[in-house]
Amino acid sequence: MLKSDAIASDLPRLRRYARALTGNQASGDTYVSAVLEALAEDPATLEVGVTLGLFRTFTRVWNSVEVNRQGTELLASDRHLSQVAPLPRQAFLLVSLEDFSDEQAAFILGVEVGDLRGLVERFGRELAQEIATDVLIIEDEPLIALNLQELVEGLGHRVVGMAQTRSEAVAMARAERPGLILADIRLQDESSGIDAVNDLLADLEVPVIFITAYPEKLLTGDRPEPVFLIAKPFRSTHVAAVVTQALFFDRRAKAAATHSSD
Repeated sequence: MLKSDAIASDLPRLRRYARALTGNQASGDTYVSAVLEALAEDPATLEVGVTLGLFRTFTRVWNSVEVNRQGTELLASDRHLSQVAPLPRQAFLLVSLEDFSDEQAAFILGVEVGDLRGLVERFGRELAQEIATDVLIIEDEPLIALNLQELVEGLGHRVVGMAQTRSEAVAMARAERPGLILADIRLQDESSGIDAVNDLLADLEVPVIFITAYPEKLLTGDRPEPVFLIAKPFRSTHVAAVVTQALFFDRRAKAAATHSSD
C-alpha cells in the first residue's frame, strides 16, 4: 500500500482523536491539516510507521501551540474534560479511545512507558474530581468488595452500597440511584449478577462494569455483550482505568445526546 493510501485510511482515526482533544471537529480538522502539511515537508517522520508517525506528528503540532500546553477551552458538553491537564488527557485518549498500547502511546507522546502509565492514572484522579459519582458494588466476597470500595473511593467516588444478592442489588439501586455499578456474576445466594443488572437497567441508565472470574459467561459472541469487563484476579490499576473510562464515555455520550436534542 502506498503511504498516501495508508495515511488516508488513518485519517478518520486521527480526526476522531483531534475532535476528542479540541471538543470541536472543525478545530480538530485544522490540526489534522497542519499535520499533513508538516508531513509533506518532512515525510521521513513516517519511517517509524504511518499510524505512529501521524499521531507523533500530531502531538508535535498540538504541543507547539502554547494554549494547548496550558489547557484548552472545549464545548460546554466537554468542559469537565478541559479541567484535566493536557498531557494526562492525551495519554488517556490514546490508550482508551484509540486503543494504542502503553508502549505505542509513550512513543507518540515522547515519554517513558512508566511515565505514560502514571499520566493515565493521573487523568483518572483528576477527572474523578470533576465527575465524581455514587457507586454500587454487587459482590458476594466481602474482601473483594472492600478492596473495590477502597479503589473507587481513592478515585474520589462514593460507595452507596455493597450488595451480595440480586434482591439486595435491586433494592439498593432503586433507593440510591448510583452513577456507576460494579458487578460480579455469581452472587451469594446463587443468584446472577447479570440478572440483577438487567433488572436495574430496566429503569436506570447507568454504566456497568462486570468484574468476574467467569468472563466466558459474558463473552459469548451474542449481543448484547458488556462494554466494560474485568477478569478476576484483577489489578487495581486496571480497575481504576476502566472505571475512569466508563464514566468518561458515559458522560460524553449523554452530553452528545443532550446537544443533539437541543
